[in-house]
Amino acid sequence: MRFDLTTLQLFLAVLETGSISAAAEREHIAASALSKRISELERSAGMPLLTRHARGVAATSAGRSLARGARLMLRQAADLSAQIQDHAHGVRGHVRLFANLSSITQFLPQELKSFLAEHPGVRVDLEERVSSAVTRAVAESEADIGVFFLSDDREGLVHYPYHKDEMALLVPAGHPLARRRSLSFVQTLDYEHVGMHRGSAASFMLHRRANEANREWRVRFHATSYDALVALVHAGLGIGVMPLKALALYRQEGVKIVKLTDEWAHRRLSICLRADDTQSSAAKLLLQHLLASARAAE
Repeated sequence: MRFDLTTLQLFLAVLETGSISAAAEREHIAASALSKRISELERSAGMPLLTRHARGVAATSAGRSLARGARLMLRQAADLSAQIQDHAHGVRGHVRLFANLSSITQFLPQELKSFLAEHPGVRVDLEERVSSAVTRAVAESEADIGVFFLSDDREGLVHYPYHKDEMALLVPAGHPLARRRSLSFVQTLDYEHVGMHRGSAASFMLHRRANEANREWRVRFHATSYDALVALVHAGLGIGVMPLKALALYRQEGVKIVKLTDEWAHRRLSICLRADDTQSSAAKLLLQHLLASARAAE
């Protein structure tokens, strides 16, 4: 088969939107022209790549395999273009780093600063994602390196231990728990919480811990950032669990920090990359730098 990058991009658009018409609208192409490209792609493959149904389309097994390869090819093409442009500007490497909020707020800024000081010819693109999206992006070649806490999407990846962090309870100064120096997470479940958004590893973990105790984790508000969580707790709208080191970045007047005694409150972040050893020299340099920085901090 010969692959046309434009056709592959359109094929992925169909899968992402769930229909040819929606993909055509998104990609600014006539639906008939897009449909013709998909038909030609299927004819070249010698098998169906999509199943058609009343509500749209879905990938066949062959279509899913093609989608994985298409994402890799498109990413490599984009990387090649970026590398050529980077050479024109004196850049000698490009690394796509996806990381969860906890690592970005606590560890990565200073470590990236020192890395870029040592390697000024390397460009690092950093994106914040939830942990499950981080590992999926690395597996699908959307990112070169990922930093995450908890994820089930680890197939095809190798991972290394990164920094340790500690989860703590944040409560309004006048809250009944503000007098406590430490307590278990279960002891907090009599009160309403402010939690991180539903897709985050922290929310998944706290929900699971409550279930293990046959209790309900009652979340009054979901926040998408730590500063929002701190602000909601400061306003007396609930109590919240977040990384202890991250709290140093935010205003702490009017709130109290209470230590969590649970073993899981001391957790380890991880770094992942693809197991196929296709990383660039720049990505390997960054990996070594991050791992060395984590070891030095312990």
